[in-house]
Amino acid sequence: MATLGLRSARDLIEALESSELSSRELLEHYLARIERLGPAVNSVVTLDTERARKRADQADAARRAGQSWGPLHGLPMTVKDCFETAGLRTTAGAGELSDHVPTVNAVAVQRLLDAGAIVFGKTNTPAWAMDWQTHNKLFGTTNNPWDLERTCGGSSGGSAASVAAGFTALELGSDIGGSVRIPSHCCGVFGHKPSWGIVPVRGHIPGPPGSLIEYDINVIGPLARSADDLEIALRVLMGPLEDRAKGWRLELPEPRAERLQDFRVAAWLDDEACPVDSSVLDILKSTVEALRKTGVSVDDRARPPVSMSEAVTLYQRMLAPIMTSTMTDEQFSALTAVTNSPPSEPAGWIERFTESVGVRHRDWLKLHQEREQMRAGWASVFESFDVMLCPVSPLPAIRHDHREPQLRRTIEVNGATRPYMDNMFWMGAIGLVWLPATVAPVGRTAQGLPVGIQIVAPFLEDFTAIRFAQLLSSELGGFEAPPSYEEPDSGS
Repeated sequence: MATLGLRSARDLIEALESSELSSRELLEHYLARIERLGPAVNSVVTLDTERARKRADQADAARRAGQSWGPLHGLPMTVKDCFETAGLRTTAGAGELSDHVPTVNAVAVQRLLDAGAIVFGKTNTPAWAMDWQTHNKLFGTTNNPWDLERTCGGSSGGSAASVAAGFTALELGSDIGGSVRIPSHCCGVFGHKPSWGIVPVRGHIPGPPGSLIEYDINVIGPLARSADDLEIALRVLMGPLEDRAKGWRLELPEPRAERLQDFRVAAWLDDEACPVDSSVLDILKSTVEALRKTGVSVDDRARPPVSMSEAVTLYQRMLAPIMTSTMTDEQFSALTAVTNSPPSEPAGWIERFTESVGVRHRDWLKLHQEREQMRAGWASVFESFDVMLCPVSPLPAIRHDHREPQLRRTIEVNGATRPYMDNMFWMGAIGLVWLPATVAPVGRTAQGLPVGIQIVAPFLEDFTAIRFAQLLSSELGGFEAPPSYEEPDSGS
């Protein structure tokens, strides 16, 4: 049997229910594992040890008394440091919030607690969750358990690294530009970006602490070591806000198919607008061939009726007002000054972003209309196919690169220099149109680095994406622990 710290959430929940294991024992195991293996990874940055121990003891007592707190009864877990957690420092990696201790839980955190979870710590994120690498001045750099010289991804990098290293069985992340999906890919774990709007983001930073509005594109989703665990968590997290639940109900459809061979699959594995490095593309192609050998029909020519570059340009223009909405007046004035100055070079990432920061609402509505046309185009694809397989990122986990400004960084893809912002392409094109996407690990590069595949499903058909990930992992093997973190330890 796998090391206790590396068992799936479902397996651990069953062990807790059968009294094979107590919540207090599992919590102490995670705390000891973090103390022993955590410093090298630096993913868990704040612990709530005493309150967690008290709650674990209460969970064990309740179970002995025949009570059930819910589907996560007594399961210890961590959450990304962007989620306000009552009585526990929540910083979003920002120095300005180094002493911020919320008095109210984020809605998603409260739902985990109401389902019986024990939140015992917070995991690292880049400042204000604004990078695809995880580092900040408060807590430093989080390393990838597969290679400490490489990024774990971002912005839910601490989440993914903690799951991969066995410091938690379940994590709560967020994603507006790949912040669940890229870390899952980099660390070899499962992650799910839900359909927009099905999990409330209230209590997430950014926006500012205490914000009540629901930001466009941004979603909250789980990370775990199995697709089964993603389903368990999503069923806990999804649903309308309390004031809307008076009249609204959320009932997502069940998966379109239950057998791998019954899925109608499309594959969009590369695009000239954002080339995928051969180290990643070869594994994605091998995954498609493995599916075909099992009898799955895969069409690698099907595409939504919109170009990748058009989708990402629209994504940038709709993202810019969101990203700048939480800036101070001084920061916004400085950015608009750049926007109003003559461009020094042909329009690129920075120019397209800055020209959109001051968009008027009437112009935003025009962009939204373009988005709705794209959503209709994607819906037409899903009349013939159940899932679309896509890359997560052009590269596996890169070496740490914290040069500023971030928008001027570069990456090497197939020997050519590409913008760092290519990380946005495959993420933004999917997030823009609100589609659910599950990332599943499907192999490792010649250097031993994990590669994930993005399983995109129709809007509100999240369980179709997750079910395909479940079946795919059964065929290809699923999660594998980084070598330095798979050894047996006490409690195995």
